[in-house]
Amino acid sequence: MATKLPHTDVAVIGLGWTGAIVASELTAAGLDVVAIERGPWRDTARDFNIASVTDELRYVHRQELMLRTAQNTVTVRNNPSETALPMRSWGSFHPGNGTGGAGNHWAGITFRFQPQEFRLKSYLQERYGANAIPDELTLQDWGTDWGEMEPFYTAFDRVVGTSGRAGNLRGQIQQGGNPFEGPRSEEYPTKPLRQPFGPVLFAKAAAEMGYRPFPVPSSLISEPYTNPLGVTMGPCTFCGFCTNYGCANYSKASAIVNILPALVRRQNFTARANSEVLKVLTDSTGKKATGVLFADTSGQEWEQPTDLVIVGAFTFENVRLMLLSGIGKPYDPSTGEGTTGRNYCYQTANGVQLFFDNKNFNPFIGGGAVGMGIDEFNNDNFDHSGLGFFGGGSIRVTPIGAAPISYRPVPPGTPAWGKEWKKATVKNYLSSMSIGCEASSYATRNNHLSLDPTYTDRFGRPLLRVTFDFPQNDLKMAQYCTSKVADIARHMEPRQIVENPMKGHWNTVPYQSSHVVGGFIMGENPASSCVNKYLQSWDVPNLFVVGASAFPQNPGYNPTGTAAALAFKAADAIKKIYLKDPGPMVRI
Repeated sequence: MATKLPHTDVAVIGLGWTGAIVASELTAAGLDVVAIERGPWRDTARDFNIASVTDELRYVHRQELMLRTAQNTVTVRNNPSETALPMRSWGSFHPGNGTGGAGNHWAGITFRFQPQEFRLKSYLQERYGANAIPDELTLQDWGTDWGEMEPFYTAFDRVVGTSGRAGNLRGQIQQGGNPFEGPRSEEYPTKPLRQPFGPVLFAKAAAEMGYRPFPVPSSLISEPYTNPLGVTMGPCTFCGFCTNYGCANYSKASAIVNILPALVRRQNFTARANSEVLKVLTDSTGKKATGVLFADTSGQEWEQPTDLVIVGAFTFENVRLMLLSGIGKPYDPSTGEGTTGRNYCYQTANGVQLFFDNKNFNPFIGGGAVGMGIDEFNNDNFDHSGLGFFGGGSIRVTPIGAAPISYRPVPPGTPAWGKEWKKATVKNYLSSMSIGCEASSYATRNNHLSLDPTYTDRFGRPLLRVTFDFPQNDLKMAQYCTSKVADIARHMEPRQIVENPMKGHWNTVPYQSSHVVGGFIMGENPASSCVNKYLQSWDVPNLFVVGASAFPQNPGYNPTGTAAALAFKAADAIKKIYLKDPGPMVRI
């Protein structure tokens, strides 16, 4: 029997970006909040001390900040006819563990989605015709729009101190910014980061070809900054230990840097780390959440009664908890019925590697979100008529910093070891760079999340089963966009270029991105979505599921900024609408 704890107003599951944002907003409104985090409590000064954080073995190869697969993992397959098998080590994506979640080891790239992305299906049908969308795709609108989203993007920018340059300020296109972005209500909180040689060279070539390069919007800040919560950050030092690492310098925004230091000082906030939520509890009708059941490290089970449940974990665990808790109808790809698990999407990673003879890029200088980009071939910023696909990608040079062990750029055909490999490493280490294209991933009928019928976790609960493969739409898009990247690369006149578009089936072994989205998606009605535009469950009105699990599909941008904006949006709706009249906030 679980031990029952004192009642609280709100229970928040997960203390990454989304959970921390909602907890901060609701405690500031006077509600008592208990946050439950599966992993350990993390603190910059202790966990990311400058004397220990720059350890590639610890953080990259041994995955210090990632969820232990012994705690939980997923099973994977490419299509419903296959038997899914568990991932024994993380490759394709890196779920986080502990307070801060994956926001501790993220790169920090902080794009806003474009206005048309929030009504993508309608937009494409209006522009290209009612029957233009390929039959394999299950695109849909989000149920919200740019006007509703923009204030909450701004709220996140203010909390993290996003560095960059506006390209569209209150409807006026600005020189040097991204001309394709939606109209912003205000300039970025901090100026753009200084750019290393590689991004400068790329931006020069792109501009000469008629494109409009801009500094990548970054949560690695460029100057000292104090956010509205009173938390101060320091400027990025381009140390090169950023992606996969925590930041010792308080320069990379994260929940543990920007929110938790203020949140933990509030008397109406309680955090329970090293505690895994097993289930969201509901009453006999199944229409009201009554609390959550969780277990501590000793296996002792606890019940936390509450009026409101906010699920703010990683995408996979958001969806798994809903399936385990019986929230919504599980999606069945054979019939297309059900919504829980539907529209799981990923991202399509592409790139071109450049080898020069006469350049020195000092590759050890870098950061996860330092760089220049162009958006001419992203989303629907170019005419897709007759191309046979939709979507596109963010093309950019973002030198993250050469890892001392792993970074060995050598041309194809080089031996994997020995004298010739060493010679090639010496020749190419300083004079190589790459141009990436992080591209869209569009939903299909077969790509979905479900409970595995065979494999269980240490509590005996079914693992989450990921069924995913790249649709032909996305593979065609990858070839096209990579060819445009290659054109820019050739203009830079390297000795050799190597094109790497996404090809074939999804493979779990190489890292691609942690940008997994969908499975508990938002929309305009309960027939095709799980939550409304406020991230409120259609079936259980006092349950909010916040995060990238709400995305109906993934455009060619990193998801964190939008997931965070949705968290602010949900918290705002709870304060202004739900608390005054508890119940469904969108009625159909």
